[in-house]
Amino acid sequence: MEFATLGIIIAAVIVLLSNMIKILKEYERGVVFFLGRFQRVKGPGLIILIPFLQKMTKVDLRVIVLDVPTQDVISRDNVSVKVNAVIYFRIIDPEKAIIRVANVFEATSQLSQTTLRSVLGQHELDDMLAERDKLNEDIQNILDARTDNWGIKVANVEIKHVDLDESMIRAIAQQAEAERARRAKIINAEAEKQAATMLAEAANTLGQEAQALQLRYLQTLKEISNERSNTIVFPLPLEFVEPLAKIAKKVSERA
Repeated sequence: MEFATLGIIIAAVIVLLSNMIKILKEYERGVVFFLGRFQRVKGPGLIILIPFLQKMTKVDLRVIVLDVPTQDVISRDNVSVKVNAVIYFRIIDPEKAIIRVANVFEATSQLSQTTLRSVLGQHELDDMLAERDKLNEDIQNILDARTDNWGIKVANVEIKHVDLDESMIRAIAQQAEAERARRAKIINAEAEKQAATMLAEAANTLGQEAQALQLRYLQTLKEISNERSNTIVFPLPLEFVEPLAKIAKKVSERA
Protein backbone atom coordinates (compact mmCIF):
# COMPACT_ATOMS: atom_id res chain seq x y z
CA MET A 1 0.00 0.00 0.00
CA GLU A 2 2.80 2.35 0.86
CA PHE A 3 4.43 1.84 -2.53
CA ALA A 4 1.09 2.37 -4.30
CA THR A 5 0.43 5.54 -2.34
CA LEU A 6 3.94 6.78 -3.04
CA GLY A 7 3.47 6.10 -6.75
CA ILE A 8 0.21 8.05 -6.80
CA ILE A 9 1.86 10.97 -5.03
CA ILE A 10 4.77 11.01 -7.47
CA ALA A 11 2.42 10.88 -10.46
CA ALA A 12 0.37 13.72 -9.01
CA VAL A 13 3.50 15.80 -8.48
CA ILE A 14 4.64 15.17 -12.06
CA VAL A 15 1.24 16.21 -13.46
CA LEU A 16 1.24 19.28 -11.23
CA LEU A 17 4.70 20.33 -12.34
CA SER A 18 3.86 19.77 -15.99
CA ASN A 19 0.91 22.14 -15.62
CA MET A 20 2.94 24.68 -13.68
CA ILE A 21 6.14 24.89 -15.70
CA LYS A 22 6.15 25.83 -19.39
CA ILE A 23 9.10 26.67 -21.61
CA LEU A 24 8.53 28.90 -24.64
CA LYS A 25 10.95 29.19 -27.54
CA GLU A 26 12.25 32.50 -28.84
CA TYR A 27 9.57 32.71 -31.53
CA GLU A 28 6.71 31.70 -29.19
CA ARG A 29 4.50 33.72 -26.86
CA GLY A 30 1.96 32.57 -24.29
CA VAL A 31 -1.43 34.23 -23.82
CA VAL A 32 -2.24 33.66 -20.14
CA PHE A 33 -5.81 33.59 -18.76
CA PHE A 34 -6.59 33.78 -15.03
CA LEU A 35 -9.94 32.24 -14.20
CA GLY A 36 -10.98 32.71 -17.83
CA ARG A 37 -10.00 36.38 -18.03
CA PHE A 38 -7.05 37.62 -20.08
CA GLN A 39 -4.11 38.42 -17.82
CA ARG A 40 -1.01 39.04 -19.92
CA VAL A 41 1.26 37.81 -22.71
CA LYS A 42 4.38 35.99 -21.49
CA GLY A 43 7.54 34.60 -23.03
CA PRO A 44 9.93 33.53 -24.27
CA GLY A 45 11.68 31.42 -21.65
CA LEU A 46 10.46 29.75 -18.45
CA ILE A 47 6.82 30.35 -17.54
CA ILE A 48 5.31 29.31 -14.18
CA LEU A 49 1.53 28.98 -13.97
CA ILE A 50 -0.80 28.49 -11.05
CA PRO A 51 -2.43 25.09 -11.63
CA PHE A 52 -6.19 25.08 -12.29
CA LEU A 53 -6.31 28.89 -12.04
CA GLN A 54 -4.16 29.94 -14.98
CA LYS A 55 -4.34 28.62 -18.54
CA MET A 56 -1.93 29.47 -21.36
CA THR A 57 -2.32 29.33 -25.15
CA LYS A 58 0.87 29.31 -27.22
CA VAL A 59 1.19 31.52 -30.30
CA ASP A 60 3.82 31.17 -33.04
CA LEU A 61 5.23 34.53 -34.23
CA ARG A 62 7.07 33.22 -37.31
CA VAL A 63 6.01 34.01 -40.87
CA ILE A 64 3.31 31.60 -42.01
CA VAL A 65 2.88 30.55 -45.64
CA LEU A 66 -0.77 30.08 -46.61
CA ASP A 67 -1.80 28.57 -49.94
CA VAL A 68 -5.01 30.06 -51.31
CA PRO A 69 -6.99 27.30 -53.12
CA THR A 70 -7.77 27.74 -56.80
CA GLN A 71 -10.60 30.23 -57.29
CA ASP A 72 -12.96 30.63 -60.25
CA VAL A 73 -12.83 34.28 -61.26
CA ILE A 74 -14.80 36.12 -63.94
CA SER A 75 -12.86 39.13 -65.16
CA ARG A 76 -14.38 42.48 -66.02
CA ASP A 77 -14.36 41.55 -69.73
CA ASN A 78 -16.33 38.35 -68.92
CA VAL A 79 -13.48 35.85 -69.21
CA SER A 80 -13.57 32.87 -66.84
CA VAL A 81 -10.18 31.99 -65.32
CA LYS A 82 -8.85 29.88 -62.47
CA VAL A 83 -6.45 31.67 -60.12
CA ASN A 84 -4.52 30.57 -57.06
CA ALA A 85 -2.14 32.49 -54.82
CA VAL A 86 0.07 32.28 -51.74
CA ILE A 87 -0.10 34.58 -48.69
CA TYR A 88 2.79 35.36 -46.31
CA PHE A 89 1.70 36.69 -42.91
CA ARG A 90 2.63 36.59 -39.23
CA ILE A 91 1.00 37.29 -35.89
CA ILE A 92 2.22 40.53 -34.32
CA ASP A 93 -0.34 40.78 -31.49
CA PRO A 94 -0.93 37.41 -29.78
CA GLU A 95 -3.71 38.82 -27.58
CA LYS A 96 -5.85 39.86 -30.56
CA ALA A 97 -5.09 36.66 -32.48
CA ILE A 98 -6.44 34.51 -29.63
CA ILE A 99 -9.25 36.65 -28.23
CA ARG A 100 -10.78 38.34 -31.28
CA VAL A 101 -10.97 35.40 -33.70
CA ALA A 102 -11.73 31.73 -33.06
CA ASN A 103 -9.33 30.30 -35.66
CA VAL A 104 -6.97 32.89 -37.04
CA PHE A 105 -5.63 30.66 -39.83
CA GLU A 106 -9.04 29.60 -41.12
CA ALA A 107 -10.31 33.18 -40.96
CA THR A 108 -7.30 34.47 -42.89
CA SER A 109 -7.69 31.74 -45.51
CA GLN A 110 -11.37 32.48 -46.10
CA LEU A 111 -10.76 36.23 -46.25
CA SER A 112 -7.91 35.69 -48.74
CA GLN A 113 -10.16 33.69 -51.06
CA THR A 114 -12.96 36.27 -51.11
CA THR A 115 -10.51 39.16 -51.51
CA LEU A 116 -8.74 37.42 -54.40
CA ARG A 117 -12.03 36.93 -56.29
CA SER A 118 -13.19 40.47 -55.53
CA VAL A 119 -10.02 42.27 -56.63
CA LEU A 120 -9.36 40.23 -59.77
CA GLY A 121 -13.01 40.46 -60.83
CA GLN A 122 -12.57 44.24 -61.16
CA HIS A 123 -9.81 43.88 -63.78
CA GLU A 124 -9.63 42.65 -67.35
CA LEU A 125 -7.73 39.54 -68.40
CA ASP A 126 -4.85 41.56 -69.86
CA ASP A 127 -4.33 43.21 -66.47
CA MET A 128 -4.17 39.82 -64.73
CA LEU A 129 -1.48 38.65 -67.14
CA ALA A 130 0.57 41.86 -67.50
CA GLU A 131 0.13 43.75 -64.21
CA ARG A 132 0.48 40.97 -61.68
CA ASP A 133 2.75 42.97 -59.37
CA LYS A 134 0.17 45.74 -59.01
CA LEU A 135 -2.60 43.23 -58.31
CA ASN A 136 -0.43 41.54 -55.67
CA GLU A 137 0.08 44.87 -53.97
CA ASP A 138 -3.64 45.73 -54.06
CA ILE A 139 -4.61 42.37 -52.52
CA GLN A 140 -1.92 42.70 -49.86
CA ASN A 141 -3.08 46.18 -48.82
CA ILE A 142 -6.70 45.04 -48.51
CA LEU A 143 -5.83 41.92 -46.51
CA ASP A 144 -3.45 43.84 -44.26
CA ALA A 145 -6.10 46.41 -43.43
CA ARG A 146 -8.83 43.83 -42.73
CA THR A 147 -6.68 41.50 -40.62
CA ASP A 148 -5.16 44.24 -38.48
CA ASN A 149 -8.00 43.78 -35.97
CA TRP A 150 -6.88 40.13 -35.61
CA GLY A 151 -3.29 41.08 -34.77
CA ILE A 152 -1.98 39.92 -38.15
CA LYS A 153 0.51 41.56 -40.49
CA VAL A 154 0.29 40.46 -44.15
CA ALA A 155 3.85 40.68 -45.49
CA ASN A 156 3.35 39.62 -49.10
CA VAL A 157 0.86 38.22 -51.62
CA GLU A 158 1.86 36.38 -54.79
CA ILE A 159 -0.51 35.25 -57.54
CA LYS A 160 0.91 31.88 -58.63
CA HIS A 161 -1.11 30.80 -61.67
CA VAL A 162 -3.77 32.21 -63.98
CA ASP A 163 -5.19 29.24 -65.89
CA LEU A 164 -7.26 29.71 -69.07
CA ASP A 165 -9.36 27.24 -71.02
CA GLU A 166 -8.21 25.96 -74.42
CA SER A 167 -10.47 28.25 -76.48
CA MET A 168 -9.17 31.35 -74.73
CA ILE A 169 -5.55 30.21 -75.17
CA ARG A 170 -6.15 29.82 -78.92
CA ALA A 171 -7.80 33.25 -79.10
CA ILE A 172 -4.85 34.88 -77.33
CA ALA A 173 -2.40 33.09 -79.64
CA GLN A 174 -4.30 34.35 -82.72
CA GLN A 175 -4.33 37.86 -81.29
CA ALA A 176 -0.58 37.71 -80.66
CA GLU A 177 0.04 36.44 -84.22
CA ALA A 178 -2.04 39.26 -85.69
CA GLU A 179 -0.12 41.76 -83.58
CA ARG A 180 3.22 40.39 -84.80
CA ALA A 181 2.04 40.56 -88.43
CA ARG A 182 0.92 44.16 -87.92
CA ARG A 183 4.29 45.13 -86.45
CA ALA A 184 6.13 43.41 -89.32
CA LYS A 185 4.12 45.39 -91.88
CA ILE A 186 4.82 48.62 -90.07
CA ILE A 187 8.55 47.86 -89.95
CA ASN A 188 8.60 47.02 -93.69
CA ALA A 189 6.73 50.21 -94.51
CA GLU A 190 9.15 52.28 -92.42
CA ALA A 191 12.10 50.62 -94.21
CA GLU A 192 10.58 51.35 -97.64
CA LYS A 193 9.97 54.95 -96.62
CA GLN A 194 13.54 55.42 -95.44
CA ALA A 195 14.92 53.78 -98.58
CA ALA A 196 12.78 56.00 -100.84
CA THR A 197 13.91 59.11 -98.94
CA MET A 198 17.57 58.16 -99.26
CA LEU A 199 17.20 57.39 -102.99
CA ALA A 200 15.54 60.75 -103.56
CA GLU A 201 18.35 62.51 -101.71
CA ALA A 202 20.97 60.61 -103.73
CA ALA A 203 19.22 61.49 -107.01
CA ASN A 204 19.12 65.18 -106.07
CA THR A 205 22.80 65.11 -105.20
CA LEU A 206 23.76 63.42 -108.48
CA GLY A 207 21.57 65.81 -110.45
CA GLN A 208 23.24 68.86 -108.94
CA GLU A 209 26.79 67.63 -109.47
CA ALA A 210 27.74 66.64 -113.04
CA GLN A 211 31.05 65.18 -111.93
CA ALA A 212 29.33 62.99 -109.41
CA LEU A 213 27.05 61.72 -112.16
CA GLN A 214 30.06 60.85 -114.34
CA LEU A 215 31.73 59.01 -111.48
CA ARG A 216 28.56 57.03 -110.88
CA TYR A 217 28.48 56.16 -114.59
CA LEU A 218 32.06 54.87 -114.50
CA GLN A 219 31.36 52.87 -111.35
CA THR A 220 28.37 51.26 -113.03
CA LEU A 221 30.51 50.24 -116.03
CA LYS A 222 33.06 48.69 -113.66
CA GLU A 223 30.38 46.68 -111.86
CA ILE A 224 28.98 45.40 -115.16
CA SER A 225 32.41 44.34 -116.40
CA ASN A 226 32.95 42.24 -113.26
CA GLU A 227 29.77 40.21 -113.77
CA ARG A 228 29.96 36.84 -115.50
CA SER A 229 27.48 37.26 -118.33
CA ASN A 230 27.43 36.83 -122.10
CA THR A 231 25.46 40.04 -122.53
CA ILE A 232 26.98 43.41 -121.72
CA VAL A 233 24.87 46.55 -121.63
CA PHE A 234 26.58 49.90 -122.06
CA PRO A 235 24.52 52.71 -120.63
CA LEU A 236 24.77 55.96 -122.60
CA PRO A 237 25.45 59.19 -120.78
CA LEU A 238 22.59 61.67 -120.65
CA GLU A 239 24.49 64.22 -122.71
CA PHE A 240 24.49 61.71 -125.59
CA VAL A 241 20.89 60.77 -125.24
CA GLU A 242 19.41 64.28 -125.02
CA PRO A 243 20.62 65.48 -128.51
CA LEU A 244 19.35 62.27 -130.08
CA ALA A 245 15.99 62.79 -128.41
CA LYS A 246 15.79 66.37 -129.76
CA ILE A 247 16.61 65.24 -133.30
CA ALA A 248 13.99 62.51 -133.12
CA LYS A 249 11.45 65.02 -131.93
CA LYS A 250 12.14 67.45 -134.77
CA VAL A 251 11.90 64.65 -137.37
CA SER A 252 8.55 63.62 -135.99
CA GLU A 253 7.27 67.22 -136.10
CA ARG A 254 8.27 67.66 -139.76
CA ALA A 255 6.63 64.41 -140.69
